[in-house]
This record gives sequence, structure tokens and C-alpha cells, in this order.
Amino acid sequence: MAIVFKQETFRNDFSYRNSPENIRRFPFPFDRDEYMYSVNMEPHVHGRAGTVYESLIDVDEHYVAEMHDRALVLKEDPLRYQALPHMMSAQWDTLELLMEEQAAGYPDHFTLIRNGDQWRWINRPLGIDDSFTFGDASTLPYEPFEYITRQAQGDFCIVDQRDSNLWMDAGMVTTQADWSLDFDIGMNFMEWHGPVPLAHQIGVFDRALKFLLNLQQGKPTRRFNWTMTINPRLDTSPENYHKWGPDRTTVTPENVGEKVHLRVELQSLWRLPRSNAILFVIRCYLMNMEELVTVPKWARRFPRVLKTLPPELIDYKGLTRFRETTIDWFSKYDDGAPTSAGIYPD
Repeated sequence: MAIVFKQETFRNDFSYRNSPENIRRFPFPFDRDEYMYSVNMEPHVHGRAGTVYESLIDVDEHYVAEMHDRALVLKEDPLRYQALPHMMSAQWDTLELLMEEQAAGYPDHFTLIRNGDQWRWINRPLGIDDSFTFGDASTLPYEPFEYITRQAQGDFCIVDQRDSNLWMDAGMVTTQADWSLDFDIGMNFMEWHGPVPLAHQIGVFDRALKFLLNLQQGKPTRRFNWTMTINPRLDTSPENYHKWGPDRTTVTPENVGEKVHLRVELQSLWRLPRSNAILFVIRCYLMNMEELVTVPKWARRFPRVLKTLPPELIDYKGLTRFRETTIDWFSKYDDGAPTSAGIYPD
């Protein structure tokens, strides 16, 4: 079924909104009334229709607007895309994977035609129709990784596996939650996760690294991460903290519903076939509190999650200034009734 793409913004006037249909498919990350870090990996397989799991690379109504915002970020700061020279094979792996998944999941919008190493890629929403030689970067307008990630929602990192560790050696990162590709490029798994509180002490990253080093081709895996953002701003990078950091001081009891957003990352990890690298897809979804409370189960559960967060996580996720105001705003929506198990609406 063809998607109706929205014209909207993630900056200035912040016209981004979710349709009622998109609210129902939002990847609400809490399967119980509390939260704590865990490895929380599961196979990344096709899920039920009408959810973000229906296709393995999700495309939704915000696609065109997100790709426009990515182009603006790259124009302002080209270093949001970087790839070390030895990652070219992994670049082609990523181009192939994303083209295949988008064409398979959304044939009304994307078509991939292959004749040996002569490929044709048609992206109807963005008006792209390109023919190129697979493996010859000179036949594309950008490096292959940049070319395809300018046409795919979410952030993308390619991590190389060597010396019993994973190394961040390429990335397209324009929608991140307060971390910097320019700072992390070339770091290993433990180094780029260094700032995360509590998880190191309880061994989360040791277990995660061991798991990922054994990730098999054809068996991608996924997990959730989440934080909260003021205004529907995709680019909350350290480089632009001066633009979004002050937003945290603007929350009032009257504007919580519109300004405060749950920001969820559906993270998937894929072993790439030629390079043996791992593609790390960080797909960002945003929903404001007025939209969230249209699902009664989520309206009860989310403030309960906020109430039980450890102080270290409240500080790390940057919630300190507006958490209590948000919890108070939810009081009229949480009647104390029990919530059902799982993440889906009742």
C-alpha cells in the first residue's frame, strides 16, 4: 500500500505530527511499568502488519521530511558523514542491504533492477532514478554508503570487527541523541559506550559485546533505546547543543503535551556478507505526550516508568528539569488501573 508522505519540519516552526495511524504503530519501548538497562536483544524478524516490524527497514509517513532534514544537517556539517578508507567493501554491503529491504518492503515507492553489476535504483518519493555499476564508486554521485543513507530513515554506523572488539569506522549520523560521530569515529565498543551510567557496573556491555561478536549473517538482531526530547527535533547532537539544550528550560505545566516528546530508537544490527562488518541501524521515532495519551495503556504506563527511574538515568538522559512537571501532567490520565503485559496497545 502506498504511503502518504507528510510535508513537515523538525526545526524552526516544528510542524512534525503523527497521524492517528502512525501513533498506533509507534514502537513504545516499555513492556512493564518500570525500566532498567538490559541487553534486551531479540531477533530482528518480520512482525505483525501495521507495526514498525512489518518490514525490516521501516519507511513511514515522515520519510520525505526526514530526508530533507538530513540534507540540511549535512549541508551545515558535512562531518556527520564519515567513512574510513578500509570500509569501502562494507559501504557496498550496506547499499545492497538497504536497497533490497526498501524495495521488498515498499514496492510502490522503491524499485531495484539488477543485471550483473549494472544496477538501476528508483526512489519515487525523492524523485531519484539512477543507474550505476555495483562496486564502482565513480558511477554514483556520493560514496555508496552516503548515497543510500541519504535515502533511508535513521542513523547508520558500520562497525569493523577485529582484535576481539568492534570499531566504529563509518557513520551517517544526523538524528542522534547527544553523541558525536566525529568524536566516536575510530573508537571501540567499550570506548564509545563509556559515558553510559550503571550499565557497565551490571555487565550489560560485556554481555552485549560478546553477543555481537558472534552475530551471524542472515540473523539480524534488534533492541530498544529511549530518551525524551523537547520539541520534535531530530538533530540533538553535541555540536548543536546550543540550539536544543535551552529547550529543556521551556517546559511548563501548560505546554507539556505539545513540547515534551518520547524519543525511541529501534536499533537493529546486521552482519554484512562481504566485509564481515556489522551495520548498526538506529531508527529514531518521536511522539509528543498529547499523542501518547491517545493510547490509554501507554498513558498509564509511561508516568509509572518515569517515577521509577534511578537518579543516574534521570541525569544521564537529561530529564531532570522537566521530569516532575511531566509526571504531574500525566496524573489526569493514570487512573491506577493495572496495565497489560507487552508493548502493544490494548
